[in-house]
Amino acid sequence: MNQYSLVEVSVENQVAIVTLNRPPFNPLNKELFSKVYLLMEELEQNQEVRVIIITGSGEKAFAAGADINEMVQLDFLAMSEMSRVSRKAFEKIEGLSKPVIAAINGLALGGGCELALACDFRISSEKGKFALPEINLGIIPGGGGTQRLQRIIGQARAKELLFFGEMISAAQAYDYGIVNRVVPQEEVLPVAREWALKLAEKPLIAMNMMKTSVNAGANSDLDSALYLETACFNSAFASEDRKEGMKAFAEKRKPNFVGR
Repeated sequence: MNQYSLVEVSVENQVAIVTLNRPPFNPLNKELFSKVYLLMEELEQNQEVRVIIITGSGEKAFAAGADINEMVQLDFLAMSEMSRVSRKAFEKIEGLSKPVIAAINGLALGGGCELALACDFRISSEKGKFALPEINLGIIPGGGGTQRLQRIIGQARAKELLFFGEMISAAQAYDYGIVNRVVPQEEVLPVAREWALKLAEKPLIAMNMMKTSVNAGANSDLDSALYLETACFNSAFASEDRKEGMKAFAEKRKPNFVGR
């Protein structure tokens, strides 16, 4: 286990588990954002890692928002710098070539909810709670909440959560389409690992191209997105894993993907 001051990471069976380590509520601050960014860069380059899980330490919170005690002391320039660092971290997570799963073990509020939204999948405990309550502090979300949320669940429901700033349950988050699965508290990490192990078996280049096509296409007009999809398809088709996948299908056996 390698330990960063605020973040811990372990790697097993090609799955990296990244744990935010500021219990009991794992509030987010500039230093933690910086550590997460550097860690994601490292995991992107680590050929032993194919899938990443992000979770929070303890059972109370995934991340209960930004560290308000720190934020209240910041002036405009310092807050602008913190926003820049947090944006870099979230964009790094979203743009990774590898799938990222948020294992939400409790509160996911403010920046914690935005962190989860930057991941590809969200698996929540039944005890999970979600909110973007920034309006109640006289501010707005600054880590992508106003943009990623509406792209995931639609503008009407996104405005409801953003404008009222009220907390919703894991069950409501599932109904809204924010989370993929809701499971008992003790099953959050096991289910996330189960998903990660399945994803780790998929061909790397095709997975990268799939994620690129979906994410970039969501922010493009349909015509541009379809051209992008074709380019990503062609890149995947040129890989050795495509040959192996089709050969294995014809031979009725499990493919042995090598990541090339």
